[in-house]
Amino acid sequence: MKNITLPLTEEAIENLRAGEGVLLSGTILTGRDCAHKRICEFLDDGKPLPFALRGETIYYAGPCPAPAGKACGSCGPTTSARMDSFTPRLLGLGLKGMIGKGERSAEVVDSIVKNNAVYFAAIGGAGALYGNAVKKSELIAFPDLLSEAVYRFTFENFPCVVAIDCHGGNIYQK
Repeated sequence: MKNITLPLTEEAIENLRAGEGVLLSGTILTGRDCAHKRICEFLDDGKPLPFALRGETIYYAGPCPAPAGKACGSCGPTTSARMDSFTPRLLGLGLKGMIGKGERSAEVVDSIVKNNAVYFAAIGGAGALYGNAVKKSELIAFPDLLSEAVYRFTFENFPCVVAIDCHGGNIYQK
């Protein structure tokens, strides 16, 4: 298991290989379908985003409300393919990592390689485990989207697998 500190560096991305287990620690953004649609609407309208994408990692999740004493409730990954129509554009703007579950389209895989990025797979059904890895949560954009708003999380030892690496390695093609 490799320990990876977020935000991702170019060197860290280049050293990751599909199939490796990793523990992620550091800051990420959350964003699901509605947030991705809103981000692209902002871009289409020429509006500045309320957060930077360059160098960021997005976790495809909608966190449940935090119980007393916790930063986050259950927070499992959603199906990544639902973001595939938005992903190449965001990678082109400097997004470096994504965390979700399931396969990605050929266009997304090509864009991951082209933009020197990485896709991590998280385990569906492990939302309570992942929620416990969140040490800090801050709502940063689109509060009207409720659980699909964009949050900034601080993770500690978030377990996942490198699913698609920047060299084109892909666990779904093995």
